Amino acid sequence: MTIYKLLSSQRSIRKPLLSSKPEAKMAVAFLIFTIAALMASFSSLEAAESNYGSSFGENFDIMWSENHFKTSPDGQIWYLSLDKETGCGFQTKQRYRFGWFSMKLKLVGGDSAGVVTAYYMCSDTGAGPERDELDFEFLGNRTGEPYIIQTNVYKSGVGSREMRHVLWFDPTEEFHTYSILWNNHQILFFVDRVPIRVYKNTGKSNDFFPNEKPMYLFSSIWNADDWATRGGLEKTDWKRSPFVSSYKEFKVDGCKWEEPYPACVSTTTNNWWDQYGAWHLTDSQKMDFAWVEKNLVIYNYCKDTERFSNKMPVECSLSPWD
Repeated sequence: MTIYKLLSSQRSIRKPLLSSKPEAKMAVAFLIFTIAALMASFSSLEAAESNYGSSFGENFDIMWSENHFKTSPDGQIWYLSLDKETGCGFQTKQRYRFGWFSMKLKLVGGDSAGVVTAYYMCSDTGAGPERDELDFEFLGNRTGEPYIIQTNVYKSGVGSREMRHVLWFDPTEEFHTYSILWNNHQILFFVDRVPIRVYKNTGKSNDFFPNEKPMYLFSSIWNADDWATRGGLEKTDWKRSPFVSSYKEFKVDGCKWEEPYPACVSTTTNNWWDQYGAWHLTDSQKMDFAWVEKNLVIYNYCKDTERFSNKMPVECSLSPWD
């Protein structure tokens, strides 16, 4: 049984069964309350996103290999391809410091071992040694095996803060939404509005939370068969190329960077993503996050005592629930 079928069967087991018993009625009522709370928590999000256009040229520039970039006839879906010669990537025209960033992706289908689709924010267009960075990396796999999502956070060029998750769906069959919420208090990584990772700030000067440098948003597809699939044991099958990842509906509500300093940057609380409600997980998000922690996490650097044998990184002591 593949991980998708296994997780699907687990989810079906978790569905509430209707009955006349009081505890069952209470469970149903609680479920309805939870769904309503989740919808309410994102109502401001939907309103904010609706004000932004999604055309490619309005938001992005091609970074390299323009001949490996295509769009649908109506221009609303964007395709990046990878072959043995090269991959492709794009970046936003605008830099941001804090906000909400979201895009729908459909990943390479079939045998995608060695292929990495990256969706990330970075302060440096050339991935310089002092960069700040927030990463989604989708690590391809052999046919029938699950994609792995690797997230990472860099501050001043220092990363090594990887987490890896499997998904509760096949990300190659249809589009799914991947989002980042970034403010001075926390960074949240979302998949279809489900928080899969929480990265907290102490509020004090530190060397792990990126909150000073504005960032571009990037996406790219590239070959990483030296490490991406089973530590490099599974190589890219170039007979299956080109490998194509698909994108649509980029949405952002963030603080656009202006020199020397934008008025909107995380001190005014005029924006929903900088208000108290965005500083912590909501109650409904906590329920989703607890399920993710139990079922989907396959690597957490904060639990790697062999790698960090002397001392765990400072941020590992911060609770995601606070």
